[in-house]
This record gives sequence, C-alpha cells and structure tokens, in this order.
Amino acid sequence: MIDLRSDTVTTPSAEMRAAAAEADVGDDVYGEDPSVNDLEARFADVVGTEAALFVPTGTMGNQIAARVHTERGQEAIVERESHIYKWEVGGLAQHADLQVRTVDGGDRGVITPGAVAAGYVEADAHRPGTGLVCLENTHNSRGGTAIAADRIDAACEAAHDRDVPVHLDGARLFNAGAALDVDVARLARAPDSVMCCLSKGLGAPVGSLLAGSEGFVASARRVRKLLGGGMRQAGIVAAPGLVALSNRDRLPADHENARRLAAGLDELAGLAAREPETNIVLVETNAPAEAFLEACEAAGVLGVPFGEHVVRFCTHLDVDREDVETAIARIEGR
Repeated sequence: MIDLRSDTVTTPSAEMRAAAAEADVGDDVYGEDPSVNDLEARFADVVGTEAALFVPTGTMGNQIAARVHTERGQEAIVERESHIYKWEVGGLAQHADLQVRTVDGGDRGVITPGAVAAGYVEADAHRPGTGLVCLENTHNSRGGTAIAADRIDAACEAAHDRDVPVHLDGARLFNAGAALDVDVARLARAPDSVMCCLSKGLGAPVGSLLAGSEGFVASARRVRKLLGGGMRQAGIVAAPGLVALSNRDRLPADHENARRLAAGLDELAGLAAREPETNIVLVETNAPAEAFLEACEAAGVLGVPFGEHVVRFCTHLDVDREDVETAIARIEGR
C-alpha cells in the first residue's frame, strides 16, 4: 500500500529509534530534561525567537498561543479555511473563550492588510474587540501554498498597527521555506509566535514546538500544564525530534515528487490536478471523491477527501520517486 494520506504517516527511522533509546532524560515539568531543553533551544535558534516550548501536538501549540495572546471574549481573525478554525474542534471557543471572525484569503489563503482592517473590531462598552490574528504557512486547505515573507509581514504590520498580536500556524513552515528558498527565521520574523510540527514532513513520531519571546513562552508553559501537556521524561520523544530537524534539508525532494504526482494524475481521464507548491497535491475528480478514493485503495493507494469532488495526496519521506510512479500507474488502472 502506498500511503499518501498525509506526511504524518511516516514511521521513525532507525536513527530516530536509536536517539529515543539513548536519550538523556529528566522531568520536563521541572525543566530538567536535557533532550527537551536542547530541542527547544535549537528550534528557537532556527526560527529566530528568544525561546521555544515542546508540546505534544500542533493543535495544542496553536491553542496555547491563542490563550496566551488574548483575553476571554475577544475576537480572533482567521482565514476561513484555516486549520485552527476548521480542524481543531472549536478550540478557540473552548480553550480561550474567543469569538472567531473569518476572512476570505482567496485561492492561496493569504490574509491581507485590507482583510485585517475590515475585520478589526475596536473594544468599547459593547464589543470585546479584536485580540488576535492567526496566519497559516503553508496553508493546508488551499493546497499547501507557501506564503511569501512580505505577505506575512504586511498582515502582521496591519495587526500590530492596531495593537493586535499575530500567531503563525507554521505546521509545515519548513516546507514553505524550502519552496520559497528562504530561511524560516525570515518567515517567522514578524509574527509574535509561531508553531511548527516535527511530525509533518520531518518524520518525527510525535511533537511540535511553539516559539516566541521569553515572556510568551513562560506563559505558554503554564497553559501547556493547564491543558494536560506537562510531560515528564519527554526526552524519549524529543530526541527523535532533534533528528527530525535535520530532515528539513530534504524537503525539496518531497516537493519534486508532488509535482511529478500532480503531472501524472492530471494526464488521466476524469482527473485535474494543479501544480503544487509544496508536498500537497489537490486533485479534482469527476467521480465523487469518496468513490474515487475507494477505487484507489482497492488499487493500493491511499488519499483523503478534501471536498465532494476533491481529494488530497501528500508526499513525504517514506515515499520515493518509484512509489510515485507506481501510484500513478495504479490509479490509472484502478
């Protein structure tokens, strides 16, 4: 079976397993796990922030950021197809007591300065005001679009001009950096906080990181504990994360495989795929998506529905060029 459902389905490498087995550990709630501390410091250095916090999942990282940045009842401006809005079980309302104001980021999921200005609500005796702007890079539901630094900067400037903090959901930020050929620290420079997943594209079995100022991370650590994310000898899962960070240099191979997959599928009758920017391939299907995917699974290829007539395939480090060619052939012969 060729599993193209997500880049989260990768299994840890022998090097990651060895790192887990040999990891120096301590109680991370006390700040005494050397592997976790090393991972947090290295990640903060990579994204150019003062500090970082290891969290079990990207969703937890996003929700912690929202809670830290805001006051209860405020509004959060989010792109209407964003992960933090669509796929996190209403967490903004449940964990941070936020109201959500959605804006349309167009085909690429980019929140513009104009959208920030139009969505902004000033606090007064009757209205809670805007407390947060959330951005996403790459944008999952828009097909893994890589948002350029100047577009991130512009949205942040519009928010900051109104004294509103910005959180960047950078679950696949390293994919964006690879696609744009820019250091991720440049992409993370303007937002007040950034979250990245080690289990998406980089191959770690578990874990994400939330980064920002020292003050922000200190507050985030308390909220992590509140949400049940305080871990003990977490070095066993942090050590593979350190290995995963080195995998960011191989992401262009996933992007090239995605382009080949898209090109091959686009040539097949009843399918239309646009050229991907990163590792996510969205395919329009004449047949209903569910029926198409059932046929694909029977032929030995897995994907996920992304609409009534849209499916998603995702390349990753456990899929090589031969697998991609095989997947195309199997889907053609389904």
